[in-house]
Amino acid sequence: MLTTLLVLMALCFLSHVIMLFTSFGGGGVKKTRYFLSHLTLWLTGAFGYLIAVLYAGKGESSIIDIFDTPFKQVLLIVVAFALSLIAHSIVRLFVLPQHKRA
Repeated sequence: MLTTLLVLMALCFLSHVIMLFTSFGGGGVKKTRYFLSHLTLWLTGAFGYLIAVLYAGKGESSIIDIFDTPFKQVLLIVVAFALSLIAHSIVRLFVLPQHKRA
């Protein structure tokens, strides 16, 4: 089950990256794809949280064992949303103005 969750998490993150970079085209921002890129990042965080809740402290992985408290586990969700907010801010402040000039 751990391997399945890790694969799903990796696929969500890969989907996030692909959708984020393909959200911008000649016609501007593709809003649905841009939203889906954020959604897949949130799913990545959710899978990370689920993995931490189920496997932290069980000796499955020294990396997973770092998230052995509820605070550290919730921090995974917070980081996913913070990364989403940072990425959105970068796009709004830097990418879109450059896109409009071209």
